[in-house]
Amino acid sequence: MINLPNNDLYDLNEALKVENLTLDDYEEICKRLKRKPNRTELGMFGVMWSEHCCYRNSKPLLSKFPTKGKNVLVGPGENAGVIDVGNNQKLVFKIESHNHPSAIEPFQGAATGVGGILRDIFTMGARPIAVLNSLRFGNLDKPSNVDLLRGVVSGISHYGNCVGVPTVGGEIDFDDSYSGNPLVNVMAIGLLETNEIVCSGAKNVGSPVLYVGNTTGRDGVGGASFASSELTTNSLDDRPAVQVGDPFIEKSLIEACLDAFKTGDVIAAQDMGAAGLTCSSAEMAANGNLGISINLDLVPSREDNMSPYQYLLSESQERMLLVVKEEKINDLIAKFNKWGLYANVIGEVIEANEVIISHKSKIVAQIPTSALSDDTPVNLHNVIENPPEELLKKWEWQENNLPIINEQTIFSLKENKSFSYSQIILKILSNPSIASKRWIYKQYDSQVQSNTVFKPGESDAAVIRLREQIEINKNKNKVFSGVAASVDCNSRWVSLDPFRGTIAAVAESARNVSCVGAEPLAITNNLNFSSPENEIGYWQLSSSCKGISEACKALETPVTGGNVSLYNESKNKDNEITPINPTPVIGMIGKLDNVEKAISSEWKNINDQIWLIGSYKSEITIAASSYLEYFHGEITGRPPKIDLMDEKFCQSFLRNAILNGFVVSSHDISDGGLAIALAECCILSSKGATIELEKQLTRDDNLLFAEGGSRIIFSIDKMKEKEWLNYFKTNQISAESSVYLKKIGYVSNETLNIKTQQKEICNIRVEELTEKFNNSISGHF
Repeated sequence: MINLPNNDLYDLNEALKVENLTLDDYEEICKRLKRKPNRTELGMFGVMWSEHCCYRNSKPLLSKFPTKGKNVLVGPGENAGVIDVGNNQKLVFKIESHNHPSAIEPFQGAATGVGGILRDIFTMGARPIAVLNSLRFGNLDKPSNVDLLRGVVSGISHYGNCVGVPTVGGEIDFDDSYSGNPLVNVMAIGLLETNEIVCSGAKNVGSPVLYVGNTTGRDGVGGASFASSELTTNSLDDRPAVQVGDPFIEKSLIEACLDAFKTGDVIAAQDMGAAGLTCSSAEMAANGNLGISINLDLVPSREDNMSPYQYLLSESQERMLLVVKEEKINDLIAKFNKWGLYANVIGEVIEANEVIISHKSKIVAQIPTSALSDDTPVNLHNVIENPPEELLKKWEWQENNLPIINEQTIFSLKENKSFSYSQIILKILSNPSIASKRWIYKQYDSQVQSNTVFKPGESDAAVIRLREQIEINKNKNKVFSGVAASVDCNSRWVSLDPFRGTIAAVAESARNVSCVGAEPLAITNNLNFSSPENEIGYWQLSSSCKGISEACKALETPVTGGNVSLYNESKNKDNEITPINPTPVIGMIGKLDNVEKAISSEWKNINDQIWLIGSYKSEITIAASSYLEYFHGEITGRPPKIDLMDEKFCQSFLRNAILNGFVVSSHDISDGGLAIALAECCILSSKGATIELEKQLTRDDNLLFAEGGSRIIFSIDKMKEKEWLNYFKTNQISAESSVYLKKIGYVSNETLNIKTQQKEICNIRVEELTEKFNNSISGHF
């Protein structure tokens, strides 16, 4: 036992275990404080030095991201990134994870994930206008995964629907690696409503520190440390580390904060998210190069006899910390009280670079701000020089490992029997990772605020009209600009090649934004990985970060911020660890000068021409494909290499054709290859397609199901065929170019018919496609 200056006694080893700190960390803390920390201070260091708060394992990798660009106004370091989208409008956006809380309390874990990311947005002075989510679960043949899915979707829909922010898009994937550790990543977008961006750095010594919002309780204590450790069979004991949210208080907090920010009387703002009052006070002080003094007796609490430790580490939701002008304090308190919110002055900005906490007339913590927030520890790891041997063996996989095609049928290595191509298409369409997510998104309110252009599932990217609240019932004839957003990651590809797979995630997110006619501008990312202390886990993270840097530089889409979630792995009773597939989720933002020109994915008119654009330099292969996994049961091969210059050209060519009014629908070719992309367009439109392909490949399954190639299918308005051909000739791709453009068919009535010059490959009624596609996930409920 250790006797501290305030007579605080604790068992050191037990305390370090609780706070997820090492003995080296403890010695460093003693060195910085020039004394031993008391138990409260140790808790503060525990949360602030966690991976969740200080990125101690990933910071060296993140520092190499390209973060500057012509549209970037605020990059990494603030609550969210900010970009200029023209027309004197600024967009605020970010993605965050709530993985571990959702694993043990799916409803509240997901709900408070939505609430937390929304606060990051309106803390900057922006009104939240849209939410997207990226979700991962174990396969639905396990009842526990079905329960997790149900709980998470209910939590997202409850919070988003009640707070009045539309959930407009997202992605979801199922794989056994996520069975013990689901992923819940939420991206939020906001439109700046204040004249100035509200930042977090405290200013002006003597300025009051104002606590606003909900009361503080014991819920969520230690949540940041909990989020920075692996999940075990005992994790249910950590349910108190999961926060409990109230979306109606959040709605009041949004309105009250935006009202207060517009006055110019708020100097700085920080939401109390991970690490609660500890993190918000330390970051405000550090970002302003000043200090903060806080009296815990003045903090509104919902429970009696709370200790300083509990006050400081509570992650109770819907709370904010503001630094305000002293002469305006009464006016601001009145504004928050009007919305039924607490508003208490709990401290002040001080000159000394310290966070000083008092409770019951005694100082209970006194820590240099840099020690908590700026000068945090960095764990250095060696990156293995070569990919793991297991992956190198998988990269050797060749197509000739598959069974020979026999009379239009192929033998499934997974099911030990033969299927026709029509049967294979239906089988892949019904896989939950590819099938319609309608059961999920129909629970979300996607239309609230009346600015959602396409409903979820109708387009490759969500499209939002950029219209301020005061304009909703005015200027009905005004041309509005728009924003497109997409979240993407093919985690199978990343698991088989983190570098190539992550490049593909950035490319696909940009491609999806381009497919609606928007120009990709910038990204936010959520890096979901396993333990960095495992050499393969850290190699995956390092390789993925390199992939993000390379792709973002080539596509000119800088990184504005994001989140790192490590230790995503589960440990069973036998101490066997199962890491998740590495999942670097990319949230891409693009802009449309005229939102009315945005297009969706479904065919529009019978006899519209169907075209294909792609790159010869970007590889096309059935290695690492959905077909290989879902039909043959093999996750192997090396994902295709993408030529980023060709990728950029294909997207630019398509956008220009859309803006010129020729292209009326477009859809990127991704999971499942060309056949699945065509089927999805048929399903969305209830129209068929007649397709004739050049057989340049030796296998028909490669022709149908290969992935990669920077490819997009699009349809041309049949009334503009002559103008399109003239445009095509004028803007023709040179013979030397590695980009190709081909007419492959036309929109028809009732069937998807695919053939080559030699034979018919498949002929499926759209009704049959639709039935398989729409009823897969809902069948589990």
